Amino acid sequence: MGTYFDEQETLSLQERSNRHDKRLAEMCRRGCAVSPYVKAAFDDYDLTADDIKSVKDLEKLPVISREWLVSLESGNPPYGGMTAPGLITDRIFTSPGPVYEPHLSEGTLWHRGYRAAGFGEGDIVLNTFSYHMVAAGLTFHEGLRSAGATVVPSGTSSTEMQVQLIRDLKVTAYTGTPSFLMAIIAKAEEQGIDVKADTELRKACFVAEPLQPSLRIKFEEEYGIDTYQMYGATEVGDIAYECREKNGWHLCEDVIVEIVDPETGMNVEPGQWGEVVVTRLNDIFFLFRFATGDLSRLLEAPCPCGRTSRRLDGIAGRVGDAVKVRGLFIAPSQLNKLRQQFEGLSFQIVITREDFRDNLKVLVASHDEISPEKIDRFVKSFRDICSVRPDAVEVEDMAVLESSPGLIVDHREWR
Repeated sequence: MGTYFDEQETLSLQERSNRHDKRLAEMCRRGCAVSPYVKAAFDDYDLTADDIKSVKDLEKLPVISREWLVSLESGNPPYGGMTAPGLITDRIFTSPGPVYEPHLSEGTLWHRGYRAAGFGEGDIVLNTFSYHMVAAGLTFHEGLRSAGATVVPSGTSSTEMQVQLIRDLKVTAYTGTPSFLMAIIAKAEEQGIDVKADTELRKACFVAEPLQPSLRIKFEEEYGIDTYQMYGATEVGDIAYECREKNGWHLCEDVIVEIVDPETGMNVEPGQWGEVVVTRLNDIFFLFRFATGDLSRLLEAPCPCGRTSRRLDGIAGRVGDAVKVRGLFIAPSQLNKLRQQFEGLSFQIVITREDFRDNLKVLVASHDEISPEKIDRFVKSFRDICSVRPDAVEVEDMAVLESSPGLIVDHREWR
């Protein structure tokens, strides 16, 4: 299981470094030639394309946060000048903000991660990511097809429908969030179905949400499901993935990953924790040094699986105030937009985790009466802006809410 790898994954460190340097230099030259944003940014920093010859030179450029990207695109939609004018692409995706992303059509997007998890020919895979304006459903679909698997595009169908598909189609593998798989299993057990004995489901590859160690043990020991994790971001695609060793996440071949000090944007010393900053090597969307907001460190030791890329040591937490809830980010900029729509209404979001599922509660307060109709409008706007529906909205006393610090309170513990 999970033994497949291709020749790029076994390059020597020097070969990979040379390849990245060459592709990065080409990306800079093309970006400066066709992208208004890149040309202006290089001018602002007194740089030319020839000043970026290697990965080490990336520190000459600023780190771009998601908030900064939202601001760039809001001021110059759809791509903030990060593409050639009049770019033609096969698809355009969105993520909250909104951020518009041209589809990066590399044939290997997510492909290696699924192959490392043992997904391939003969597998029938339930893809539970949304097939809508977000990139997840279609990009994971293509990664699975590239790996040779048959895809069941179930998307966000009900757990009852997912159980039926698993049984009727003899599904062998799952991709989605771990909490949703747990919800599907709970529904199956409700119906008297023993997932281990009565279905063919034996593999799972998770993205967009942390896999708690306790839940991994439950999946593997109780249900006989071999579990793997992949890591990525909508703005840059796949970043890293687990192999059979399950000891760190191998960096993908088409990305440059830096671990930086969030305050300075400079690379930290090897082995130290810092923010994951990613540059995806491509020739259409010139987003350099995208800050994921995640904290990690690089593992330098060789992996017994045979792949030679460095590995991320998991994700230790988040930088700043943005949080991820049920696989989707909630950022202060989104909440500020919500606040503008509901003047006079104060609110705070509280995130907890129970039975392996994120719970989102919103506390609201006002000096005026809050009608049920206003709460309904608030919930609808919250979902429209943040792409996540609150599990509950509770009216709180204004004095209590004002005395509680922070717009976002996260009580989750990942252990």
